[in-house]
Amino acid sequence: MKLYVYCLAEKLGGLPSIHAAPVLGISGAQVDLLKVEDFALLVSEFDGDSAPSVTRDNALAHAAVVASVLNETTPLPFRFGTVVAEDQLRSYVTARREALKAKLDQVRGCVEMSVKIISGSDQADVPQLNETDEQGPGARFLNEKRRQILGSERRSEEAKQVAAWLKEQVGTYVQQEEVSLSQTEKLMVAAAHLVAREQVAKYRDQLTMARKMRPELHFLVSGPWPPYTFSNIELEFKTRFGVS
Repeated sequence: MKLYVYCLAEKLGGLPSIHAAPVLGISGAQVDLLKVEDFALLVSEFDGDSAPSVTRDNALAHAAVVASVLNETTPLPFRFGTVVAEDQLRSYVTARREALKAKLDQVRGCVEMSVKIISGSDQADVPQLNETDEQGPGARFLNEKRRQILGSERRSEEAKQVAAWLKEQVGTYVQQEEVSLSQTEKLMVAAAHLVAREQVAKYRDQLTMARKMRPELHFLVSGPWPPYTFSNIELEFKTRFGVS
């Protein structure tokens, strides 16, 4: 029998529940609490030979199990689809005990906030180059490619400036961040921020004020979430044990 693994945590008093009802895992499976070393892992028994299919219901169930303990502790989520034999899981946790404790030290008492910033300008508004009717198709093609490159460079620089501005606005409340920039899409900046629980309200207030400063930008803000972006244990697990 294999186990489907949702997350690893510390100081869990028991199985999670929502309004006194037990939280169910993927495909409605029962969630069990597995104690290994100083840690608690939320798992379900899994009969299949391969990882569960990526469906909306399964993804939501996985996220619900991880989120169900967020009020009690800060869990380290595993990658969706992590299926492993119990002895391998125990071996992994024992072998990586110190690294896992260090990772928990980094995220303890924190949650993840997500900010996506979308440009309000028309992405088709890129520099126009002089063209004449005498230009052949080859010249027009090269002009168009040059126009696209100039537009991409301009958007790249704008995205860098917006990311730096965002950091200035909320950096006081952010312990760690992961930021990605887009040069070609309307989405300019996607940022994940690790914020201490007691600072979330101030972080949100500061972000609200920042949004008013830049009405030309559109903001998508979500959270608090478990620290998915700052866990990284799925890569270590897959590399070491070849987990599916």
